Amino acid sequence: MERRVLPIDPEEHADPAAASVSLAAEAALLETRLLILQEALDTVDARINAVSDALCRLRRSACSADGADHAEHGSAFGRDEAVSHRHDARPE
Repeated sequence: MERRVLPIDPEEHADPAAASVSLAAEAALLETRLLILQEALDTVDARINAVSDALCRLRRSACSADGADHAEHGSAFGRDEAVSHRHDARPE
């Protein structure tokens, strides 16, 4: 549940000093939330990069294994053809 710093009724803060204090408190709260969200985004971004790097390594190792496997069996396919051929054979 979200905590409201400002009152629901705008007439409750007829005093400008009280309104300023209330607005400053809400601004501080929003700045804190912003920092938390920025840190969370940085964490997600780092995780996306790590997963992307891992997928690239897996793809390279799979392509290397396919290329070596086709070379050992005398396949006429090149590495790119072997990869595209393998993807064509997958059911969707």
